[in-house]
Amino acid sequence: MPDRPLAAPKPALVERVLMRCAGQCAVCRAWSHQTICDACLALHARPQPRCWTCAARLPLELTGRPRPQCGRCLVEAPPLDRAVAALDYRFPWDGLLQHFKYHQALDLRESLLGRLNAALNAADVHEPDWLLPVPLSVERLRERGYNQSHELAKALARRRGLRCEPELLLRVRHNERQASLRLEARAANVRGVFAVDPLSAAKLRGASVALMDDVMTSGATLYELARVLLQAGVMSVQAWVIARTPEPGDE
Repeated sequence: MPDRPLAAPKPALVERVLMRCAGQCAVCRAWSHQTICDACLALHARPQPRCWTCAARLPLELTGRPRPQCGRCLVEAPPLDRAVAALDYRFPWDGLLQHFKYHQALDLRESLLGRLNAALNAADVHEPDWLLPVPLSVERLRERGYNQSHELAKALARRRGLRCEPELLLRVRHNERQASLRLEARAANVRGVFAVDPLSAAKLRGASVALMDDVMTSGATLYELARVLLQAGVMSVQAWVIARTPEPGDE
């Protein structure tokens, strides 16, 4: 009887094995047993005070307040109960996230999620019933080969013991890339783009949800998804992101 071929190892297992092997740090290229070495994490991943509902950086004098918010959120509250970002979208994280998103650098996933997991623990977030990734259109998924937000969400769900079913959220219309638009045009670009799967809507009714994405810039995509979920009967929505684009003038 011929031998059966060995099953291909799962991607998460491959990542864990590779992280135990010596290699070069993705930032400084020094030899390290981690994808990003401790020295670079200490230099580039220091925690920052952030707005409770949009994760924008806040001045230190506002951080002593309960549920501190930026001026924009105080004037017009976003449809999020909480927003948590691990990092600023600047060097070296901007380049690393671009590499992860467009060039299949999945070996970076665990290091990126390690930053977010630490930020969530420090923020003492309410654990949601569901962790759902921002969905991609069929066209974008075909072009890219995978949904980077789904890759992050399923791995983080395993870490934190959360339910993750990406099919619960649908992208019903292909739209222009947000990155190609001016900030003021982004909200209109995502209007009517998302929906809750009607066959699964009952699963979300009365539940709490955290949305997972790699980067938050204007917040338009996450706010639109939050509105869709609230209209479908979800009780509360958070946004968990790896990085937040700094506001103009932030150093």
